[in-house]
Amino acid sequence: MRTKIVAGNWKMHKNAEETEDLLNELINKLPNDKEVQIIVAPTFINLASAVEHLEFTNIGVAAQNMHQAENGAYTGEISADMLQSVGVNTVILGHSERRAYFGETDAIISFKVDTAIKHNMSVIFCFGEELKDRQDKQHFNIVENQLRDGLFHLDKTSWENIVLAYEPVWAIGTGETASPEQAQEMHEFIRETVRKSYGNDIADNVSILYGGSVKPDNAKEIFGKPDVDGGLIGGAALKADDFAAIINAI
Repeated sequence: MRTKIVAGNWKMHKNAEETEDLLNELINKLPNDKEVQIIVAPTFINLASAVEHLEFTNIGVAAQNMHQAENGAYTGEISADMLQSVGVNTVILGHSERRAYFGETDAIISFKVDTAIKHNMSVIFCFGEELKDRQDKQHFNIVENQLRDGLFHLDKTSWENIVLAYEPVWAIGTGETASPEQAQEMHEFIRETVRKSYGNDIADNVSILYGGSVKPDNAKEIFGKPDVDGGLIGGAALKADDFAAIINAI
């Protein structure tokens, strides 16, 4: 049975005090009686305090990124070992903003995935098409290529550590959202693409999240689709009431 997951990507928001305030709000507002895995991804400098703050709750902590090297002269970067040393064992990789603003290619992201898997970390692997790709009817090809180049070198056992997060780039932070039907169409395609390479067991058990302007008023309809297993939430994850409402929509 697939795990239902709602993860909040805080991006470059919330200083130390604001992070503590939001975590306190989440502890008080988030449900603890639902069969859903809840994850928050604060900034690097607030990861250790978040892990400590959430130790006795049902809320997990993820990093927003990670360098592919074990260590070295990579000024400003963070390694897998550093993340694990503060209790973080989940990392978001391949986010469209990392691809667009920081030049991360499929090859770099694939390398990062390998490093995370080597450390037995869980990976939320992001991918998705831009608006022009969809307008040109290339969205299925783009998504298939990103999956193949980023993940399809992995052996079957490594997929136990993989969560997929489909993010139509045109719907991230724009207020635009793929319709529930569009989300389901792509999620079904993703699952079938995995099935062709890895078989029924992995395809039927991998969780596929939708990311792209999910809000309390559209979450239930999106999450109600058979191949949508939750969401990777951006702006709405910064408001405790909205994030709680989205989780309750599962």
